[in-house]
Amino acid sequence: MSTEPRVRVYLGESLGAYQFGPDHPFGSRRYPAFVEELDRRGLRQRVQTGTPALAPQEILELFHDPAYLQRVRDASESGEGLLDLGDTPAFRGVFEAASTVVGTVIAAIDAVMAGDCDQAFVPIAGLHHARRDAASGFCVFNDPAIAIEYLRARHDIGRIAYVDIDAHHADGVFYAFENDPLLFMADFHEDGRFLYPGTGSAEESGTGAARATKLNIPLPPGAGDTAFFSAWPRVEEFLDEARPEFVILQCGADSLEKDPLTHLAYSTAVHAQTARRLKALAERHCKGRLVALGGGGYQLRNLSAAWCEVIAALVEDPE
Repeated sequence: MSTEPRVRVYLGESLGAYQFGPDHPFGSRRYPAFVEELDRRGLRQRVQTGTPALAPQEILELFHDPAYLQRVRDASESGEGLLDLGDTPAFRGVFEAASTVVGTVIAAIDAVMAGDCDQAFVPIAGLHHARRDAASGFCVFNDPAIAIEYLRARHDIGRIAYVDIDAHHADGVFYAFENDPLLFMADFHEDGRFLYPGTGSAEESGTGAARATKLNIPLPPGAGDTAFFSAWPRVEEFLDEARPEFVILQCGADSLEKDPLTHLAYSTAVHAQTARRLKALAERHCKGRLVALGGGGYQLRNLSAAWCEVIAALVEDPE
């Protein structure tokens, strides 16, 4: 058996530059806290490391309106104002920082598709709230949505599985692809009656030809591992039936207990098991092709532990 690492983790200060300052929940300590835990656990030696990349305009335009991109560029130069109704402030260089998140995810997809690695992880990514024409909820550019469009446009990948275990509903992805019958989406999140963005009811399952291609699984405040694992077999059956050609996992850590912004109570076992099962599913259907995106998480120990559990599960030998 080859000992060459087959999982690639993207690391670099330019990726960590996507943050809104020390007093913001999406702050300057998130990336370094993850890197410290990665090294403490000896995981860097068990993976390939990838370099962040800057996405060009044409990649951003796969999903975002040019007029919106220009608004972000203008705000990036001035460093002033808000990019949404209040959660997402501008700062000097925000356009380049957000473009680096997207470009790094695209680099991860290309590496997986080229066979340079089987799976990849991008810690500062999974910005699933941004809309085509607006920022939202700490998210400037929607890298998962761009990734979906890119897989179709550049790699001729049709059937894509998108799994999101962040505490917040992935509204920016869901509504952009609500009528897309080849985007198979499973989203665990805190019930929108209690948490931003207030969407993602179980009745929302896709529209038109895409009906029943989306699974929204809202959980009540305080729900933990038992609730998640009880619902998981349904998700895995759904994904097996979908037979995806590529898997994207958004593994936000704000669903762990004691996150300051949310009310779910997972342990890191949820993240480990999700990564493990999705890796196995990807090996069944699409040569193991999976890219994981860090997503949210505002308690530093939680996000560091959860993301490292995802990486550890991906580098495990098959059972």
